[in-house]
Amino acid sequence: SGVAWNESHHCRLLAGLVPDQFQMCRRNLEVMHSIVRAARQTKSVCQKTFADMRWNCSSIQRAPSFGPDLLKGTRESAFVYALAAAAVAHAIAQACASGELPLCSCGSVPSEVPGPDFRWGGCGDNLHYGLQLGAAFADSPLKSSKLRTQALKAMNLHNNAVGRQVLSDSLDTKCKCHGVSGSCSVKTCWKGLPNLGEIASDLKSKYLAAIKVTHRLVGPRKQLIPKETDVRPVKETDLVYLINSPDYCTPNLQLGSLGTQDRQCNKTSVGSDSCNLLCCGRGYNAYTEEVVERCHCKYHWCCYVVCKKCRRKVERYVCK
Repeated sequence: SGVAWNESHHCRLLAGLVPDQFQMCRRNLEVMHSIVRAARQTKSVCQKTFADMRWNCSSIQRAPSFGPDLLKGTRESAFVYALAAAAVAHAIAQACASGELPLCSCGSVPSEVPGPDFRWGGCGDNLHYGLQLGAAFADSPLKSSKLRTQALKAMNLHNNAVGRQVLSDSLDTKCKCHGVSGSCSVKTCWKGLPNLGEIASDLKSKYLAAIKVTHRLVGPRKQLIPKETDVRPVKETDLVYLINSPDYCTPNLQLGSLGTQDRQCNKTSVGSDSCNLLCCGRGYNAYTEEVVERCHCKYHWCCYVVCKKCRRKVERYVCK
């Protein structure tokens, strides 16, 4: 993160780049800040999105040295590939709009006619450029011929495209008001992307509804088709996976399961973070922790707040 990205030899500092990505790095040095930012965001957002699940995306910290949970065609790997592909396009699109990149600027003015109460203006996120460059970077490792099986290659390329499609669908109209003393007599609007957390939330819904597929000949070429015959055909917005995931309850290095022992759970919840589900029926231990919080805050004119510190005991629960 401290690299200036102003000399081509900096590209050698990144582990895990395939030759095409390395060449892209050398040709587009200024975009590498955005790509590094996207990688960091993918890690933190994935862990936040799955914090209350048995698989909590902790294995992503080892990237680019993925474990079996992210290498073998599981639905977890489907989510991570889709999120990473969306993140890199998202970071580049926003970097264009913020003036960080010399080769692109604001997104083009929308073709739709503005409403009577607003006009197009501002600087929209350059989704077109983000998708173009993001796809070139994210898909190139999968297009290299050395990739394991054709089925896995097809799965990962499909899920990358799903991530970018969810990103495209999230582009929304954002506005700023102008007028006397805060009135909204005139609005300037542009097309902008939400934060990556919202994209991850949409992808999590697709993860939960992902379709198990097989890669086989349909007519002249191989396609991903549902493993079960009674499942509808795969759409371009469906996440797909090849093999079932472990239950992630107990450690198993071969499967990439770290288990849920010592994970904090919620005793009163009935969701995936409940002690019953998260601890896989093994039970839990309770302990008391003292936390220090700001309290009795008072506002002083002008313009600061003074608070006291309060201590209170909270009960925590961890899986056996």
